[in-house]
Amino acid sequence: MRKLLLYLIIITTGTVFVIRLFYLQIYNTSFASLSEDNAIKVIYDYPQRGAIYDRNGRLLVTNQPSYDVMVIPRELKPFDTTEFCSILKITKDKLVKRLKKARIYSPRVPSIIIPQLTKNEYAYLQEKMRKFEGFYIQKRSLRDYQTEYASNVLGYIGEVNDRIIKDKPYYISGDLIGIDGVEKQYEKELRGIKGVKRIQKDRFNRDIGPYKNKKFDTLPVNGKDLTLTIDSKLQAYGQKLMKNKRGGIVVLEPDTGEILTLVTAPSYKPELLVGRKRSPNFTKLVYDTIAIPLFDRGLKAEYPPGSPFKTINALIGLQENIVDTQESISCRMGYYYGKNGRKLGCHSHRSPLSMIPGIANSCNAYFATVYRRIIEKYETPQEGMDKWRKHVESFGLGNYLGYDLPTGKKGKVPTSSYYNKIYQYPTYKWYASATLSNAIGQGEVLATPIQLANMTAAIANRGYYYTPHIIKAIDGKPIENENYTIPKMTTIDKQHFEPVVEGMHQVYTQGTASSLQVEGIAICGKTGTAENFTKINGIRTQLTDHSVFVAFAPKDNPKIAIAVFVENGYWGSRYAGRIASLMIEKYLKGTISRTDLETWILTHSLEEEYAKPYSGQPFKINQ
Repeated sequence: MRKLLLYLIIITTGTVFVIRLFYLQIYNTSFASLSEDNAIKVIYDYPQRGAIYDRNGRLLVTNQPSYDVMVIPRELKPFDTTEFCSILKITKDKLVKRLKKARIYSPRVPSIIIPQLTKNEYAYLQEKMRKFEGFYIQKRSLRDYQTEYASNVLGYIGEVNDRIIKDKPYYISGDLIGIDGVEKQYEKELRGIKGVKRIQKDRFNRDIGPYKNKKFDTLPVNGKDLTLTIDSKLQAYGQKLMKNKRGGIVVLEPDTGEILTLVTAPSYKPELLVGRKRSPNFTKLVYDTIAIPLFDRGLKAEYPPGSPFKTINALIGLQENIVDTQESISCRMGYYYGKNGRKLGCHSHRSPLSMIPGIANSCNAYFATVYRRIIEKYETPQEGMDKWRKHVESFGLGNYLGYDLPTGKKGKVPTSSYYNKIYQYPTYKWYASATLSNAIGQGEVLATPIQLANMTAAIANRGYYYTPHIIKAIDGKPIENENYTIPKMTTIDKQHFEPVVEGMHQVYTQGTASSLQVEGIAICGKTGTAENFTKINGIRTQLTDHSVFVAFAPKDNPKIAIAVFVENGYWGSRYAGRIASLMIEKYLKGTISRTDLETWILTHSLEEEYAKPYSGQPFKINQ
C-alpha cells in the first residue's frame, strides 16, 4: 500500500510539472513576448497631421518639421552630462528629473527628454549623437499657422498626459494630441496613424537589422485634410473690428447652419502655442484673469440677451393667440404694474404702438403686456411659464445646440420650478409680474452669442434652423451628418414670422438702427441694451450696459445671420449695431461703403471702460 502511494505521488507530481511546462511554453506566450520585447526596439514613424482650410480653400494650418530627443532608459550608457546639457540648453537637474520620469514610465519604451528642437539645434546635435548611447532623435511635425486669427476655432496641440495615455492606448508618452477647438474635435481624422518599425537586437544590445525582414512593420498613414465652414477673411475682419473691445461675434449661414465667423475678443495668435514656447506662453494666457484670452466668449459667455429676445416673445404671443399685429398698446415711458405702481421703464417714442412698430422702436411696455398675457393665459403661472419656456427652447435657447466644437454653455431659460424655489411656493404665491424682466430679455434669461445667432437664423428661415457646425468637408468629401442636414423646427407656425421679420426690417428703416443702413441691402435687425449687474461687497451693483445686436440679410432669401455682443458697450447701436452692419456688408458686397462707420469702430476703444474698478467678468463664467 505504501509502495502504491509512493508511485501515485511521483506520477501526480510529474503530471503537474508536465502540465505547467506545457502551459508556460505553448499556451502562455507572456514569457516569449517579454523575451521578444527585450530583443526588439520599436521605433514609431509619425504621420503628417492633416491640413486645415477655410471654406474658400485658403490654407489655415499646415505642418513644419520638428525633432524630439528621445531616450530608452535601459539602453543608456554613461555619458558626459555637462556636454549634453550644454548642447540642449537644459540644466542638469532638469535632465535628471526627466530621465527618472522616463524610467518610471518604462525602462524599455522611448520617452521624450527634449521636445521640438529647431532645425539648427537638430543639425548640431545630430553630429554628436554617437556620444550619447541610449538617446536618439525622433522626427515629427508641429503645426504651422498661416493665419493670425481664429485661434479659438482652430485650437492647438499639446503633449499627452498620463490620464490620456491610460484612457487611449493609441498614445504613448511624448505623443501630441489636439487640446482645443477643431484640433480636439477632429483629432482622430487629423492625426493619421503612426507607422511602426521593429529593429532586432543581439545579446549585446546591438542593432542587427529589421525584425523578421520587416514582416510586422507598418507605414504611417497621413491625417486627413479638413475644410472648415469659416470664411477666414470675414473672421479676420471681425477680429479687427473687435480690437480693444471684449465680447463675441457669431455669423451663420441660415440655410445650412454653417458657421462663417466665430470671433472672441480678446484673443491670441495661434503661433503662441506652438513648439517649446507653448508652455510659458500658455501660462501667461491662463494667468491673464482680466482679459481671459483663452475663454471663448462666442460659445461660453452667458449674457442677458436684452431686447433681441423681444422677437421671441412677439412670436409666442402670436402663436398663443393673445395678441395680433393690429392691436396698439400704450406706453407712458414705461410699463406700470403692481399695487405700489412699480414701473418697467422705457425710452421716448410715439405711443400707442402695434407689434411691427413695437419691434422697430423696442417698446418695453408693449412686450411686458404681451409677456404677461402669455403667462396669464393659463390657470396657473406655473403652467403658463412652462408653456412659454417650451416655445423659447424650440429656438435652441437654454440648452446645448449640438455643434461640433468641444466647448460651450447651455445658457438659461427659467422654469416654473425655479421660481417656485425662489419665491418659496406654495407658502408664498408668485405671479407673472414677478418674472416680468423675461419680457425684455433681462432677469433670469441667459444666452450665448452663438445661441442668439442661431435664434436669428431660425427667424430668418421663418421657423426652423440647422444645427450650427464648423466642418464642411473631410479630405474633399462633403460631410453627411443628419444632425447638420435635417432642420430643427420651432413651435411657431410659419405665418407668424412675417410681421416679426417686417418689424426687424423697420428697425433699420425707421427704428433704433436707422442710422446704420447699408445701401442696396435689406437688413432685418434688433438692437439690444443688456443691463449689467455684479455684486460688490455683497451689494447688487449696476455697471455699464452691454451692447447687443442681432440681424440677418437680405430680408428675403437671407445669406447671413449674425449676433454681436460687446461688453460694457453702452447701448445696442453704439458698438454692436455698427459692427453687425459692417460685417454684413463685408460678406455680401466684399467692400465697405460706409467708411465713416468703419473708421469710428476701428478708432474707438473700450479699454478705459474695462479699466474701471469692478468691471471684472461681466458675464457668467464657468470654465
